[in-house]
Amino acid sequence: MNQWLCCALVFLDISIKWTTQETFPPKYLHYDPETSHQLMCDKCPPGTYLKQHCTTRRKTVCTPCPDHYYSDRWHTSDECLYCNTICKELQYVKQECNRTHNRMCECEEGRYLEVEFCLRHRSCPPGSGVVQAGTPERNTVCKRCPDGFFSNETSSKAPCRKHTNCSVFGLLLIQKGNAIHDNICSGNSESTQKCGIDVTLCEEAFFRFAVPTKFTPNWLSVLVDNLPGTRVNAESVERIKRRHSSQEQTFQLLKLWKHQNKDQDTVKKIIQDIDLCENTVQRHLGHANLTFEHLHSLMESLPGKKVETEDIEKTMKACKSGEQILKLLSLWRMKNGDQDTLKGLMHALKHLKTYHFPKTVTQSLRKTVRFLHSFTMYRLYQKLFLEMIGNQFQSVKISCL
Repeated sequence: MNQWLCCALVFLDISIKWTTQETFPPKYLHYDPETSHQLMCDKCPPGTYLKQHCTTRRKTVCTPCPDHYYSDRWHTSDECLYCNTICKELQYVKQECNRTHNRMCECEEGRYLEVEFCLRHRSCPPGSGVVQAGTPERNTVCKRCPDGFFSNETSSKAPCRKHTNCSVFGLLLIQKGNAIHDNICSGNSESTQKCGIDVTLCEEAFFRFAVPTKFTPNWLSVLVDNLPGTRVNAESVERIKRRHSSQEQTFQLLKLWKHQNKDQDTVKKIIQDIDLCENTVQRHLGHANLTFEHLHSLMESLPGKKVETEDIEKTMKACKSGEQILKLLSLWRMKNGDQDTLKGLMHALKHLKTYHFPKTVTQSLRKTVRFLHSFTMYRLYQKLFLEMIGNQFQSVKISCL
């Protein structure tokens, strides 16, 4: 008796292992009455039902489910399931019944399923923003706007927005924002808004000749000591060091030096040529009248850190249509530290065709890049800059485009 029980337990253990073993197609244990053997038969796949068990001479026979019936897994049933799901009020059919799936329903846009009802997504009040957008399965998640962010609307989709950085747009902060309203900048009315481009494309092309391949801790001091004319004071140099990245420090220092020495003959010539350059760039890009989507596509196509949606919106308000691209490129350069705007534009032009960008603007951007990289401009800027700083400074390694 004990021997029989032991054999039975061993057989049961083997049977369980057979039925749970991971194989494909999945198997099931079947007793064949013709041969009195235990067989491992293939289960039927989704979309079918079992018509005949396997035998020693043939495999399992499965038949497709009839219309309005389905099976969604491997199984051994001799019938399919009836498509019994009926879409309720405020739901639509996301997927119609087929042989492998029951009918699938989903709440209409702006609603989610709670028990058996499609409820409207929560709207976040002013001072709070959406941190997790609502879906057909879950409600909107709101959170109080943190410091530096605000929301002045009731919305089920809008996140908190960053306070406007007034200085970036060449404006002064006259009232600090809170969770409900934005910073208020001077000149924020339509008639007095300023675009506030910090360093133009032409200035960048000129100043880049003074950017070294590798920066040293005393780089700005070396540059200050070798620039002719009125010297930039130490306080201004320290302020530039605190506020800007290494490459931007050079740009800001040279721009300040240029302004302080604008009456000198050499600098007058530099200013004149930069003005001519900017007139040409404006002629190429001044006709651009782009939508938010176009400007957003341009910023997305640039490498590195992206200019945020809020900054694009504020640029459209603060700048004329012909200045918007230039302002956004300036913001992109500052956001990405030591990136080269022209190289960034060249990268963008390779990818803009996937964004359905206006062909005329793409051509204008190409002309701008070619103009700033042209041999004439290259030689002119190099000659002017090397003459400006004299023989002593020429011993310092500088990088050229």
